[in-house]
Amino acid sequence: MTLSVKGIEQYYGGSHILRNVSLEATVGKVSVILGRNGVGKTTLLKSLMGLVPIRSGTIELGGVALENATPYARARAGLGYVPQGREIFGRLTVQENLAMGLAGLAASTPLPPMLFEWFPVLHEMRNRRGGDLSGGQQQQLAIARALASQPKVLILDEPTEGIQPSIIKDIGRVIRMLADHGDMAIVLVEQYYDFARELADDYIVMERGSVLAKGQGTNMEVDGVRDLVAI
Repeated sequence: MTLSVKGIEQYYGGSHILRNVSLEATVGKVSVILGRNGVGKTTLLKSLMGLVPIRSGTIELGGVALENATPYARARAGLGYVPQGREIFGRLTVQENLAMGLAGLAASTPLPPMLFEWFPVLHEMRNRRGGDLSGGQQQQLAIARALASQPKVLILDEPTEGIQPSIIKDIGRVIRMLADHGDMAIVLVEQYYDFARELADDYIVMERGSVLAKGQGTNMEVDGVRDLVAI
């Protein structure tokens, strides 16, 4: 199963935000998107999810066209999204937040038990309100909520932002494990270069809404990616 994005053009009003952006995310791999602030990375992810409209281009998952589908149809097709800033439901408990990830599935669908294996702290705090968790715990909750729908592609927007190092390591471990399991593709937007380099099977670098460079994750150092994304 491959997420194939070709020739995306996107505008906000008269501003040309995304310019002929193409990428592929393949099951079993982590595809990392890097770039300085304001180059269009988050807009690209929102475009994939149908949260902002595109002017032209194609978005296909397993050969099925999604560029005109609603956000909930894209979620049902297999796209799982963890937005920047987490956007959990602060007044709902951890358990209730996780149940929201099942909204597009049959009513009798249980929570995947692996969620609590991957993120043990969520089991310990399952009856606490989401707003009472630390930032790192909320990030784990947001990822687990997306995983509850058993997506074919997990799309993460800067999951390390504002997170303590110990939880960054836990999140990285889970991302790598999910990819290595071989039934999911990962699309990761990340500012933290070392985290991205450690996980990337392939990468693209964006600048001014366009793809500036792309390659294999193992070549990021020799390709000078650190300098391309330095702030």
